[in-house]
Amino acid sequence: MSGYSGDKEAYLKRLARIEGQVRGIARMVEEDTYCIDVLTQVSAVTKALQAVSLGLLEDHVGHCVLDAARESDEAAADKVREASDAIARLVRS
Repeated sequence: MSGYSGDKEAYLKRLARIEGQVRGIARMVEEDTYCIDVLTQVSAVTKALQAVSLGLLEDHVGHCVLDAARESDEAAADKVREASDAIARLVRS
């Protein structure tokens, strides 16, 4: 069971909304919309994806890492390392 399963429907709705925004950006490019307007929409999508990422990370720590900590120190260390790696990827992107 994933840490986000309790919020799965909310995540799917948010991702569907983001998908619609991305399609809107593609239409803007097809219609030769002014560059800055397109970049503004790209920024909005980026922030929306970052919000999803942070939510997923919070769910991971609150569920997966916490469960691993109850299991053993080694399992907890593995999940913390996994979360740290995910954070590093998010920061680099």
